[in-house]
Amino acid sequence: MHNAIEAENLSFSYGNEPIFTKIGFSVYKGDFVAVIGSNGTGKSTLMKLILGELAPTDGCIRIFNQDVSKFKDWPKIGYVPQSGLQSADSFPATAEEIVTANLFSQIGLMRFPKKKHRDKAQQALELVEMGAYSKRMISELSGGQRQRVMLARVLVNDPEIMILDEPTTGVDARTVESLYELLSSLNRETGLTIVMVTHDISRASNYVSRVLCLEEGSLMELGKEQIAEELSHKHKHPLQNIHVIQRGDDTHGINS
Repeated sequence: MHNAIEAENLSFSYGNEPIFTKIGFSVYKGDFVAVIGSNGTGKSTLMKLILGELAPTDGCIRIFNQDVSKFKDWPKIGYVPQSGLQSADSFPATAEEIVTANLFSQIGLMRFPKKKHRDKAQQALELVEMGAYSKRMISELSGGQRQRVMLARVLVNDPEIMILDEPTTGVDARTVESLYELLSSLNRETGLTIVMVTHDISRASNYVSRVLCLEEGSLMELGKEQIAEELSHKHKHPLQNIHVIQRGDDTHGINS
């Protein structure tokens, strides 16, 4: 399999406080990966490292086999932040305008979008089943509808990787299922690689292909038995029962 994202001996600290030490993992092209872990374990920090917003203390991250510090083709990477448009009650823009704005690199500085740009925005909205709402003001949309607009805003650039940080925050249970089904469909039908931070492992495990867990400075891939443990609220992961991706000099040898 070809790697979309790869981390090797990755360490990061805020000042003297280490967040994780010498972790390693690979995300393959076409993966749908959930990243889970307790609050403060570094899930969002890991996403910022992948996006090049933070620099590792040690080790490296590669995107499409290129070190993230040298990676330039950022339109291939779509990012949906945690808050998204959830607090856009007074934001003066339509769904179409929100999506079209992300084509700024194609439209050009101080230029107005052309019909081809508006058409592309409409296609992205239709892909997330929001085509009929393109002229609606963001303030008129529900939390789930706003999140779909954020997905369309990313998809309008035809990314190869989508990174989502807690995409279901503030969304009702029925809409959560709908969002997961949409993401799963995009993954299956377009080959989009998805990396998603979530606390909602109970629902997410029905859709994702892999689950990575950050815990106590290490990163582990959970098998079916370990996911069942997670769902039963046993949050500590004894190493003799866990498949360790990489920590220090340890590799893939632990698996009961």
